[in-house]
Formats: sequence, structure tokens, C-alpha cells
Amino acid sequence: MLRQATDEDVDTIRALRNQQANRDVSITTHEISAEEHAGWWAKTSVDPSRRVLIYERDGRTAGVVNFFDLDAGTGAWGFFLDADGLAETGETLPAWIEVMKEATGYAFDTLGLDELTGEVLEHNTVVRQMNRRFRFTEGEPELRYADGRELTVIPIKLSRADRRKPKETR
Repeated sequence: MLRQATDEDVDTIRALRNQQANRDVSITTHEISAEEHAGWWAKTSVDPSRRVLIYERDGRTAGVVNFFDLDAGTGAWGFFLDADGLAETGETLPAWIEVMKEATGYAFDTLGLDELTGEVLEHNTVVRQMNRRFRFTEGEPELRYADGRELTVIPIKLSRADRRKPKETR
């Protein structure tokens, strides 16, 4: 289930984002300080071009979905899971599939987007494979520098027409 993030979620969002597994596959890999995170939330929580959602699984917070640059039928997204908690319970893959289904559904059905974009690091082959499973296409890789390292970042895109249709419930 996805729900809107609130002020009460801020510490949990930061804790999940700072998990080593999430930092390893992010463009910025440093540990986010409380001050930096508070500044981000202060801007993000009032920005009409953004949505921050909490992904809940079995009644507990299991991830965060960010939508940003929302404008006239287009938007970008990213997400991270509770890598540590889900690994302990053996639920990483089912949670990953579920959050992608719910997030793409939210993008197209709730936000009404026609196109959803994002980015993935070239070395993150598992995520790239999952993105293809969900019919995202990759664009031309680009070199970036962040946190003192060179990265190859690959843009991804999914159009409403190309998305996997949700299975109908009977």
C-alpha cells in the first residue's frame, strides 16, 4: 500500500535512505545528516511538483517512493526499500515487485501521467533488469560526477501506452 508521507515519517525516510544498500545504488552515497534531511523535507513537503509516498507492507513501513518534476502529464520517480528489514524476512523480491506495481499504477492512474522517467546507475544490473520487466526503456548513458566519483547514469522512461496493465480483479 502507498500512502502520503507526513512529518511523522521524516526520521524513518532518512533512516531507510541511509541504509548502506540504498546508498550503494544512489548517485549521492554520503550519509544524509539530520540537518540536510530536514532541509530537503521542508522544501519537498510544500512543493506541488513532488509527492513523497510511504510504501507499507504488512502494516509496516517498507519503502519510500518519490515522484518529482510533475508537470503536464510527465514526471520522474525513484524509490528505495527497507533493504535491511526486508532481507531479514526474505521479502525483498516480493516487496520490490509490489512497490513497482503500485508506484507505476499511482503514476498513471492517480497522477494521470502519460510518461514516467527516472535514472539508474549502469552498474545496478538487477534494477535495470527489473525495469525492463516493467517495460521501462533505457536512454543514452551519461557520465556524472558525484561524491568524488565518476558514474554512468542511464535515463529510463515508461509511457502510459507501454505499461503493463494491472490484472483485473474478479
